[in-house]
Amino acid sequence: MHTPKPIIIGHRGAAGEAPENTLASFELALEQGAQAIELDVHITKDGEIVVCHDGTLDRTTNGSGLICQQQWADIQKLDAGAWFSDKFAGERIPLLSEVFDLVPKGTLINVEVKYAYEGRMESALLAFLRGVDRNEDVVISSFDHKVIQRLKRAEPALKVGLLYAANLIDHGAYAKLLEVEVYSLHPHHHSFEGSDIALATADGLAVYPYTVNELSDYQRMIDAGVTGIITDFPGRLKAYLNSNS
Repeated sequence: MHTPKPIIIGHRGAAGEAPENTLASFELALEQGAQAIELDVHITKDGEIVVCHDGTLDRTTNGSGLICQQQWADIQKLDAGAWFSDKFAGERIPLLSEVFDLVPKGTLINVEVKYAYEGRMESALLAFLRGVDRNEDVVISSFDHKVIQRLKRAEPALKVGLLYAANLIDHGAYAKLLEVEVYSLHPHHHSFEGSDIALATADGLAVYPYTVNELSDYQRMIDAGVTGIITDFPGRLKAYLNSNS
């Protein structure tokens, strides 16, 4: 029986080769053949949804402090590329809307919600998604499964996914505990066995493990039958898939 190739999901774009969660990184991922991108969101003091992994600016910009305590007008002036290499100096933290403008319709966008921010993130994200009307292209994931449950109940058309690193007895059964329809599972790639994936996909769940960068782990994911692979190196994964087709 032919096993479909897993889709290529660029982790924070092409984070192994460009500054993570920047437009340059997402552009590179798409150029390298990513069929989906994964990104992280936070909310500014004035309610703008920005794309950044950390809750602070310190690691990936020349600024500092909590994103949620700063205005977008100040954040957008920061350099989010020079830390990675001089080649990317001048890249900045993008708005979620800018990433949606960049990524063509039909390309999956996995939006990871890092924190609820007392409900501010959920309200802002729902308003944004209703405005862009691209629910078929979007999966909202989070390690905070209560956030996922609330978002799905507020907007039943949303696709939602569960992030986790636990080696669960039954991954599909856990998803059912949320009492809402879960679209996808996003386990750490060392937190499951191949038989787990077969059970989950039989339950109708997509499975997108993170963050897979080594060739031996690519093959392990393929053998397990995952739906997609989240990687820092979309080009590397594409070459591997092509060479083993």
